Amino acid sequence: MSAQKPLELILARNLLSSLSTAAFLVGDDGGLLFYNEAAGVLIGKRFEETGEMTAGEWTQAFGPYDEDGNPIDYEETPLTIALRAGRPHHATFAIRVADGDRREIEASAIPIIGSGGFSGAIVIVWPVYGDGDGDR
Repeated sequence: MSAQKPLELILARNLLSSLSTAAFLVGDDGGLLFYNEAAGVLIGKRFEETGEMTAGEWTQAFGPYDEDGNPIDYEETPLTIALRAGRPHHATFAIRVADGDRREIEASAIPIIGSGGFSGAIVIVWPVYGDGDGDR
């Protein structure tokens, strides 16, 4: 049985469930707590198939990867560094989807700060298409 999650994480999960944009919820330790249906479509696996994952498990399964295809350590990602400092951050990187292909995405991460301090983050994600001229 897992420990009770802070209220702000419960509310964040409820919010993510209603979004049509891909979004992930991570805890203060980097563990993947939830992702919504749109994120499941993006990565090719529903949350019900994966469940909660540690930071090591989800980075092994999905990435992130740098522009040369090398894995980026979770602790060294600009998103992680900014979130731990209590600041939002935006980045572009690649992830691995269920079929094994890599896909370039943009991600904006927003820290969740509760009464006990940093509780986790919401990460909103969308795929990068084409040459960036706005055509999708």
